[in-house]
Amino acid sequence: MCVMTSRRRYSYIFLFTRTFCCVDHGRCFARCLAAMLFTQLPEDVLYHILFHLDRTSLCRLSQVCKSMNRFVNRDAVWRRIAKGCLNSGIIWNGTDIYPNIPLKERVKTAQNWYHGFCKNWTLLKWKTKLLPWLQLDGDVLYLSQAAKIGAYSLNHDSRRLQRIPLENYSGHKGDVCRFVLTDSHLISAGSDGRILVHSRRRNLSLGLMGHSQEVNCLDSKNGLIISGSRDRTARMWTLTSSSPLGTIPMFDRVWSVAISPTQSSFVTGTACCENFYPLRIWDVERLACVCRLGSEFRRGAGVLDIVFESPFQLFTCGYDTFVRQWDLRLSPQKCVMEWEEPHDSALYCIQTDGNHMIASGSSYYGVVRIWDKRQTKCLQFFQLSSDSLSSPIYCLRFSSSHLYAAVATALHSLDFRQQPAHIR
Repeated sequence: MCVMTSRRRYSYIFLFTRTFCCVDHGRCFARCLAAMLFTQLPEDVLYHILFHLDRTSLCRLSQVCKSMNRFVNRDAVWRRIAKGCLNSGIIWNGTDIYPNIPLKERVKTAQNWYHGFCKNWTLLKWKTKLLPWLQLDGDVLYLSQAAKIGAYSLNHDSRRLQRIPLENYSGHKGDVCRFVLTDSHLISAGSDGRILVHSRRRNLSLGLMGHSQEVNCLDSKNGLIISGSRDRTARMWTLTSSSPLGTIPMFDRVWSVAISPTQSSFVTGTACCENFYPLRIWDVERLACVCRLGSEFRRGAGVLDIVFESPFQLFTCGYDTFVRQWDLRLSPQKCVMEWEEPHDSALYCIQTDGNHMIASGSSYYGVVRIWDKRQTKCLQFFQLSSDSLSSPIYCLRFSSSHLYAAVATALHSLDFRQQPAHIR
């Protein structure tokens, strides 16, 4: 369909209606009908017409009258456009993960993600350099600082985080390395070699002992826990077990783990110092390696973060400066897409929107990068720490309108709801 300005497009619609009516019913009746007919069309016909309009044209059409504004603002009208936007909440299988936010507003915010329009706020600062980790659950942000994890209520109109958290989770004798959230529990891994299972509903916690050194990573789904450690093992647990159900010798430090959405397998990412296949898939039932991803990894190309986007789509990043996408339905020897960090920095963490966008955290100067999977080069970047105080992005999480990133001494928020100048 050819591209026309919105004014010409609307003129074409009404001119077509006017001409059709003049032939059949006469000039005077046609003039009255032409002015009314478009809004009186059946809804399925209106949807079909609006399907061919772009974002700008829909916005202009919504200004014609109140009835048209109400119709154009429906989520069904914006769904096709939202599917092609960054971080609109429509994921790969068509599910809407932000159903309470109008799609029109999300499409507007998606333009800010694409163009890099945002405001940078420092929500929280601390003096001692730490290795913080984040999880986001609706309007509550969980932040680990040393041996404690705090749950903070988010106020999007405030530039600061409340100093006193809603909840505190503690019990480790060393720093918290990683933690994950489930509907009922917060599960943390510490440098003391312990895993703590905290109830989010009651003041109860359970300690899991098994690793002899710091637990660098863990993941949990539906009562299953997989952990990886500096002691070169990966272990499988349940929420109620006091000892591991199984132990896998990895012969290398385990930096990252991720359980498949099907819960039939999990992926481990190792340091790639002794075993040069850092990415391996394991069967949960047999604890046997069923697949090795990739080949010809360089020594030290450790995998620091793994994200499942679907049961067959997997994203990884690490010391070799690449974000890689793997399709488990195809050959495991080669990734289907890869994106290289342009400044040759290691990538500490990634998150995807489930559709077109990837956000990554680099190892120097607090650099966050936004990637569009349909492009090979970085779309936008934001430097959150100063040149004199370089820090990795240890963890990042985002919602439909905000990105939260933790560096060594601060927690930053990028607010994409407005359109200020770029952050560089």
